[in-house]
Amino acid sequence: MGLELYMDLLSAPCRAVYIFARKNGIPFNFQFVDLLKGHHHSKEYIEINPLRKLPSLKDGKFILSESVAILSYLCRKYSAPSHWYPPDLHTRARVDEFMAWQHTAIQLPMSKMLWIKLLIPMITGEEVSAEKMEQILEEVNNNLQLFEEKFLQDRMFITGDHISLADLVALVEMMQPMGGNYNVFLNSPKLAEWRMRVELTIGSGLFWEAHDRLVKLAEWDCSTLDPRVKERICEFLQKFK
Repeated sequence: MGLELYMDLLSAPCRAVYIFARKNGIPFNFQFVDLLKGHHHSKEYIEINPLRKLPSLKDGKFILSESVAILSYLCRKYSAPSHWYPPDLHTRARVDEFMAWQHTAIQLPMSKMLWIKLLIPMITGEEVSAEKMEQILEEVNNNLQLFEEKFLQDRMFITGDHISLADLVALVEMMQPMGGNYNVFLNSPKLAEWRMRVELTIGSGLFWEAHDRLVKLAEWDCSTLDPRVKERICEFLQKFK
């Protein structure tokens, strides 16, 4: 059946894999796994990925999970242009350094922003307290400042003059709050300019195609939500009371 990618483009890691594959002309079959309907908990999907997470890759009999591992695999198998994952020891190490840091410093707070701005109020009917909201905003802003000072500095892209996997992963994660109509780029001209450079390098058409499901999330009928997902969100709300 060829390469299969199991994804839901609400997920930032899925968007990174989708954009990378499309940008580099990698042929694949898109297997949609609806996170909001709990399809990642289905028996069929658990056979693909017992971790019940997205994305997943299936290449013949070979199955791989975790988006960073999938991106590296695609780079190597399809001989993607070297700027994505540079061969120079120190430059590649910078990509690896960001990938290791971003899981808790970028991915987690950006996901929290989507939950508190949109998903929790939409699904539970309750607002997160102003105090907790401020705490999360402070975490987001502090980590964005660290990103600018440590990783971006005065460069065009994280590794220099060319886009890499680090830029792609960083931007799709920072876009996550857009689903809740919150733009993290408004307070930093440097960050906004970098965001636009990455988008234009990817191609605006592909970039916004990948984000279409996210930016339309506010229109979603939450009555179709899987009960297990709703239970998780209600549990998540308790942490912010």
